[in-house]
Amino acid sequence: MEKKGTYRTINSISEGFYKEKGSKFLAFAVPCKTEEEVKKHLAAWRKEHFQAVHVCYAFRLGSDKKVFRASDDGEPSNSAGPPILGQIQSFDLTNLLIGVVRYYGGTNLGVGGLIHAYRTAAKEALEEATITEEEDHCIVELLFEYDQMPAVMAVVKAIPLQVEEQQFELSCRLKGTYPVSNQQALAQLQDLKNVELIEHGIRT
Repeated sequence: MEKKGTYRTINSISEGFYKEKGSKFLAFAVPCKTEEEVKKHLAAWRKEHFQAVHVCYAFRLGSDKKVFRASDDGEPSNSAGPPILGQIQSFDLTNLLIGVVRYYGGTNLGVGGLIHAYRTAAKEALEEATITEEEDHCIVELLFEYDQMPAVMAVVKAIPLQVEEQQFELSCRLKGTYPVSNQQALAQLQDLKNVELIEHGIRT
């Protein structure tokens, strides 16, 4: 069972393929963390595969898996998007988009045939993927004076805090993240004297 704040996803793009009665189904599984990323991938697939009749897809986002959507993109209702989403759920994955591009082969497959085709193509892509376990991260910002830097950096190194932004002048600023499972990190940061600690929530 997953710990709170952890989730399973894929670490890179993977592809699947299925062919039935001349129709070709090209599946692409892509790690995504935002709906903006999803839109960019869909736009790129539609541009690259402009001769395809359908670009159906499903995605699920967040460690809580509460954000998801499935699209049939003109195929009969529930014959494409839901079977793709079903594979994401079956593999227990999130932060993931699967798109299946269909090139029509001249023969109608029927709803049952379409469900099988889209499900199989999506499954092929996931079977080719490398699945990893990831973890949510807490985002924090530290504001302090320059002469406090040695003490601050000692704690940053001990946590360890993954530094994303830093500014070292007379007044210093440092922004970074640490895994939610590191329960001691916040206490260590709060113990720093004369350092303003700003918490910016959780990043999946």
